[in-house]
Amino acid sequence: MVSSLSSLLCFLVVTAHVTEAARTSRRRMKLTGGDEVVPQDNTVSFRSGKTNRHGTADGLEPGDLAAAFRVPTLDGEFVYQPGALKGSLVIHAFTNKSGFLECLWSSQSSLSSLVQDLPGSAQVLFVSLDDSSVTDALWMRDQLHRAAALHRGKDVLSRLHFSPMPVFALGNWIPGVLFSWGCRGHNCGLSQAVFTSEGWKMPVVIKRLDARFDWLMGRWGQRLYQLRDAADGCDVSPSVAGAVAWLSEGGCSFFTKVQNMAKSNASGVLVYARPGNPIQDMNCVGGECYFPLGIPAAMVHLEPSVAEALRTGQAVNVSFQTTPSPNFFISIDQQGALAETGWFLYPSFSFINWQAQWFDFYTNLQSKLGTPATVVSIFDKVPMQGDKGAVAAADLPPGWLDFDVLELDVSLSCPGRRDSSCAQWDHTVQLFVCCDRLGPFCNVELGRWITAFRRGIGRWQTDVSPLLPVLDSSRCTFTMKTVPWAMPWIVSFNLRFRVANQTELNLEDNHVEKLRPFQVMSLYSGGTFDKSYNEKYLPVKFPVPASTKKVELYAVITGHGSDENGCGEFCVTSHHFLINAIYNNTRTFDSAGSALGCTTRVKEGAVPNEHGTWLYGRGGWCDGLQVDPWRVDVTRQLDMSGFESNTVIYFGLFGGQDPHPSQQPGYIVMSSFLVFYK
Repeated sequence: MVSSLSSLLCFLVVTAHVTEAARTSRRRMKLTGGDEVVPQDNTVSFRSGKTNRHGTADGLEPGDLAAAFRVPTLDGEFVYQPGALKGSLVIHAFTNKSGFLECLWSSQSSLSSLVQDLPGSAQVLFVSLDDSSVTDALWMRDQLHRAAALHRGKDVLSRLHFSPMPVFALGNWIPGVLFSWGCRGHNCGLSQAVFTSEGWKMPVVIKRLDARFDWLMGRWGQRLYQLRDAADGCDVSPSVAGAVAWLSEGGCSFFTKVQNMAKSNASGVLVYARPGNPIQDMNCVGGECYFPLGIPAAMVHLEPSVAEALRTGQAVNVSFQTTPSPNFFISIDQQGALAETGWFLYPSFSFINWQAQWFDFYTNLQSKLGTPATVVSIFDKVPMQGDKGAVAAADLPPGWLDFDVLELDVSLSCPGRRDSSCAQWDHTVQLFVCCDRLGPFCNVELGRWITAFRRGIGRWQTDVSPLLPVLDSSRCTFTMKTVPWAMPWIVSFNLRFRVANQTELNLEDNHVEKLRPFQVMSLYSGGTFDKSYNEKYLPVKFPVPASTKKVELYAVITGHGSDENGCGEFCVTSHHFLINAIYNNTRTFDSAGSALGCTTRVKEGAVPNEHGTWLYGRGGWCDGLQVDPWRVDVTRQLDMSGFESNTVIYFGLFGGQDPHPSQQPGYIVMSSFLVFYK
């Protein structure tokens, strides 16, 4: 909440004359040497090493409860009391020493995303790490007020709070967390270019913003480069061969500049902003993004001493470093627990919105998990790693055949409490069950998930009720595993049995009755997605069992790997189950390969702000999310008499045709069934 603070105006008057002077010369910073300073984890640590669950001492970790605090703002005093704030709170610490944050705050699309898309439950507290905190607070407020006016988003302004008090003067736990929660990546640390030249007493160090991570894959080496001027870079310049090209902003696109310098055999590109212009997010546009360029690039401000040295023919060298800094983003979820916010892969406030969306999802999930159910705990914080994975046997509850709902409550966390302890890569996780070792369903897949890129907050509830019949004995063994070479994950998993309140309409005599699955028939699995993919699939003939009232097609399908078309992970594939040669039941992954396809699923539980390309749409899956079963009622497509056989056949297509990759074919992972209800 915000209350009036009469002393705020006094604070503004007393400090303004100090911070204005400091603000005028912040762009350039001098260091004593040009060597790169990058500690192993980019962390400046002031932790005591002690953890307090209630958040009242140093050493706070993600998951600890945040203590109450008060912060002066431009509109009064912001007061946080545990339990009083109904939504989440994101705390953003600004510094003008960061090129990333300069772009974040100067980009109209970034500002617009916050005022348009910040969830209604979320609030944001803006603070400054610099001495110019008063001016910073006023500037940040003006930036967002202008953006809100453009988009008629003034309603959000009451949930945005700007503190003129510098972080080092807050007097609460916030500075300790900002400084002790080290992070690596695109949203924290001070990326810098270091210029040296003979005759200079000290190197010149300025902030930089590297080109978009998913456009230019080249990275700066830890060495000294020669810097050479190549005007605006809109033409090929052989003189920059082996050097970093120094280019002016404008005249042509960033893509054209980098492409011309790559053709000139430059080792990299530095584009400097025109005087008065902010640093921009260097990115490709449209078809440019499919043209590979192998050199790194970054944007900086024009440094007069560098420009003058180059103009007079003086040799200038440049190196690149990342200086550790406090974290720029921390948060408190609806339950009052401290939380990391992950990586901001490019400068946009959309990443705050996505984190807040996930907090809303998690709150709703907690509510769902609070509904009455018979719960069987299978894994409780068990390591999953290696060929074996995580394995446990458990007794099913008495009368388990009387339930008609089966849900999987699964969470994947990391060995430590920080995201930095998490596995770096995304992998498929599968849950297999075996109840009757001699039965047809021993080691059938019960659920599937995809791990996040180095974030350990995932938790999901998946309805697998149609597969209740595979639990064909009172004691079952559950195995959860991923690829054996993956770093460990910590698994928690509960089975939730309950009776649904829903009823279904009997189509034969038009009366309402409760149905439950009583029989499952396995259909098709996947395989290598190449020219022979569909050749192995043959029609399956089947009668409908007596007493069946409903038949459902149930499939879990995901595409992986990448051929020249991006198949099966990043290409649009379609999966067809043709019943009785008439009814084509089709599952199409139409968001695969889209730039933001998986961001739309954060509200469903996709883990946001992962340390990788989590944003892209995939072939039936997203990083940090369960794979939802595809369910289709096919009752009306079948002869239900039990006397005539029905047929079903599966085939998978790319671009409406059989796949025909020329190299490195991808693959489809699939389990599919017909489920019979009575």
